[in-house]
Amino acid sequence: MNRRLFLRTAAIAAALLVGAGALLWGKRNDFGLGRNIEIAVNMMRELSLYYVDEIDPDHLMEGAAEGMVGDLDPYTEYMPEEQMSSFELLTTGKYGGVGALIRQKDDYVIIARPYKDSPADRAGLKIGDRIVAIDGEDARGLTTDKVSARLKGTPGSTVKVTVERLLDGSREEVTLRRERIAIPAVPYAGWLNDSIGYIQHSDFTEGCYEEMRAAVDRLRTEGNLRGLVLDYRGNGGGIMQEAVKILSMFVPKGTEVVSTRGRSEQKSYRTQSEPILAELPLAVLVNGNTASAAEIVSGALQDLDRAVLIGQKSFGKGLVQSTRPLGYNAYLKLTTAKYYIPSGRCIQAIDYSHSQQGEVKSVPDSLIREFTTAAGRKVYDGGGIIPDIRTEPEYISRFAVTLYALGFVEDFVDGYMRRHAGEPFDLKGFALDSATYDDFVAFMKDKKVPYESETRRALKSLRKAAEGERYTELDKRLEELEAEVRDDTQTNLETYRQEISETLENEIILRYAYSQGVIEHSLPGDGEVQRAVEVLSSPDEYRRITREQDTARK
Repeated sequence: MNRRLFLRTAAIAAALLVGAGALLWGKRNDFGLGRNIEIAVNMMRELSLYYVDEIDPDHLMEGAAEGMVGDLDPYTEYMPEEQMSSFELLTTGKYGGVGALIRQKDDYVIIARPYKDSPADRAGLKIGDRIVAIDGEDARGLTTDKVSARLKGTPGSTVKVTVERLLDGSREEVTLRRERIAIPAVPYAGWLNDSIGYIQHSDFTEGCYEEMRAAVDRLRTEGNLRGLVLDYRGNGGGIMQEAVKILSMFVPKGTEVVSTRGRSEQKSYRTQSEPILAELPLAVLVNGNTASAAEIVSGALQDLDRAVLIGQKSFGKGLVQSTRPLGYNAYLKLTTAKYYIPSGRCIQAIDYSHSQQGEVKSVPDSLIREFTTAAGRKVYDGGGIIPDIRTEPEYISRFAVTLYALGFVEDFVDGYMRRHAGEPFDLKGFALDSATYDDFVAFMKDKKVPYESETRRALKSLRKAAEGERYTELDKRLEELEAEVRDDTQTNLETYRQEISETLENEIILRYAYSQGVIEHSLPGDGEVQRAVEVLSSPDEYRRITREQDTARK
């Protein structure tokens, strides 16, 4: 048997036995737990010693760990050492590198998006530039993972990258000094009119409060801030303590904004500083991808009658995760509690407590409970935050998504950038004209798009069902319906012209003005943003909603 494998297995076994001892002599003398830990150790030893082929103990451990958490909630997971860098990026938003997103295109990896003011951006790398060599070694055939690994590294170190420029095909070697790259948690802050500000907050990574505070301070310095829109659409959450800090800007010091309750802990979290915008009218935008810490902020502001919520029902993640060290730089991320917002409601949508019996359930309507806000308005639990003003979600067609996923949009815009190289660009006045869209239609003429409409899929299912049940008299009528359904590429390019035009427009703006430019350009046409402006511009409506209006029950 491989000696390294045996020693590693012995170390794991020893660690498990130490853990078992600590648990057995702790507060609970749990015989069942100790027995099963011993069985697991014995099983690993027997497999390591006697299985017909040599076994990788790390792989064995990962499989065992996945089995242990497989029947629990999806947020409890084993994280071996090699996954910790990715976990750190998720929680801190920081990594050592050159500051550019990359993607695969043919045999090479290309620049997909340089972060503004990053080493890659300062070196002049642009979207579409091809990475042909790294530190003198040919990069052809390398995957994005391999290229990413070579570009990342210790801050202060350097890497030489040879790129083939998109615009003119020339090759250039640039030396990039790696830095601690911080992905912005607040990608944009600006003005919707002369008195209403807007902040887009994308995640709750470490230090996002400082970014939010800086954005608020800048707006207060720039103009007469009389209302503020906080955009939490698509914000999947993150660190709960950052949510508490952000709420401290808007509610009185000492206000309880969230509490957690679990088997081993019950904690209350209160704001620790005086608010800087205690009376400023707020509107908060939410949708089905607003989750976790973003729901804490949104829900607490609603419960305290400090904001009008606009959009769609939020995701409903009311579970608290903590990390526990397991040794050898491995960790267990596990759910330890549920959180409750000021009205006393928990917004968790799914009950995982019976999942070991194969029953993962949503909260049934009969168990939805009523709560009240600080002003006495009715709000409800049962999963997610129900906004005060509900809007219909805007969906992009599968056809448009397919065009983007296949790279046709980016390929066309690459050509557009070459044709318009050196021309001035006006963000505020830019709009995709009909001639450019017609060029895209012509560009797509010889392209195959594997797309089938939902209508045609439904007709196929109906035909299959009719044949199975021998409704032969429907054949002719189904043929007529199928003939009327046109979902060929050229027809769809016209059917979905508006949203495809917007996609092309945003891709072009991204090349000139980064993601901040895309956000700024989209705000005037964003229906939920404009609804927020209307509410904040009407003190009577704002007061009525935050003092009198109940939310819907579901």
